[in-house]
Amino acid sequence: MAMARRAGSRSKTESTITRGVNKVFGFVRAAEFEILCVLFIIITFIIFKDLTSRPEYNQILVKRQDGGFWPY
Repeated sequence: MAMARRAGSRSKTESTITRGVNKVFGFVRAAEFEILCVLFIIITFIIFKDLTSRPEYNQILVKRQDGGFWPY
């Protein structure tokens, strides 16, 4: 019972900024996997987009070494 009273009074003595920061950290801990997946997809997209926007690399993706194009 003393711990419940202590925990309840602690949140009242914390500032609004501290409670907000604690909630943000709690959210990041809960959604860590999803955040990392989204970051991986965004970084991969940016790198692939950069590679395909350069003409010299774009030719590697669409042409064969002997000068012909892919049949498909």
